[in-house]
Amino acid sequence: MLLDSASLYFRAFYGVPDQRRSPDEPPTNAVRGFLEMIASLVSTHHPTHLVACWDNDWRPEFRVNAIPTYKTHRLTEGSTVREESPENLTPQVPVIADALQALGIARIGSDGYEADDVIGTLTHRARGQQLVDVVTGDRDLFQLVDDDAGVRVLYTARGGVRDPDVVTQSFLQSKYLVPTGQAYADMATLRGDASDGLPGVAGIGEKTAATLINRYGDLAGLRRALADGDPQIKGAQRTRLEAATAYLDVAPMVVQVALDAPVPDFDASLPREVGDPVLLSSLALSYGLTNPINRVLSAFGVATNY
Repeated sequence: MLLDSASLYFRAFYGVPDQRRSPDEPPTNAVRGFLEMIASLVSTHHPTHLVACWDNDWRPEFRVNAIPTYKTHRLTEGSTVREESPENLTPQVPVIADALQALGIARIGSDGYEADDVIGTLTHRARGQQLVDVVTGDRDLFQLVDDDAGVRVLYTARGGVRDPDVVTQSFLQSKYLVPTGQAYADMATLRGDASDGLPGVAGIGEKTAATLINRYGDLAGLRRALADGDPQIKGAQRTRLEAATAYLDVAPMVVQVALDAPVPDFDASLPREVGDPVLLSSLALSYGLTNPINRVLSAFGVATNY
């Protein structure tokens, strides 16, 4: 089970009430919510391995070099610095990292890469050896869905971790009219994504993009047909696709998650004992996290109470 950590703790921050009695107390709603999510996921799906995947770089240079508008809307105005996360979320992120360490849950990032790339790399490594559940609220990771390899996405955007959409190839076919995860990535490249600063091809929406990918097999097949003068590509559609040549030359390297990020070897096994009892006790006492910590430990089958 691979967790898209930021996706989940942002959801926790906005979904779990702030129960502080005084503004002088540290905020903990994202921490509590994130831990409750882990407890629920482990209790429901019983993974043998668990990784909290981390953004070591939220806007990697190789993606910005390819498409300079990549995530520019998330920059602080007039600078190259990331826009601050909500005021009461920012101090909770280090606490989440400490909680993962204390619980013994692997927290893995890769310098110069996003969490999506860590997830892609670990999924690629597990191919043919283990079933993989990717837990995220981000549709970008639908590209990893592969029934033959046993890779699915537990998509939390609507039902949360308790009632996620289970994204398999049949889900992609039904919802997006594409047959595979790779076809979804090709469709998304054509469609674009305003939330990531990806313009897509002007005038090509989701359904048209899916139709083109299905007709020509993949994005490369579509581009070959365009170059060869396929008469089915005509009029305004041809004009728009030809005008997007420069974008289509570089967009796949931005849209596609890396499968070879430099991720170190590590033990991803589900913890069977507390990673750092002293740190865990300190977190439970300092932040009032006894209940969510105990729920995680119970889900792990660890009897220690905090």
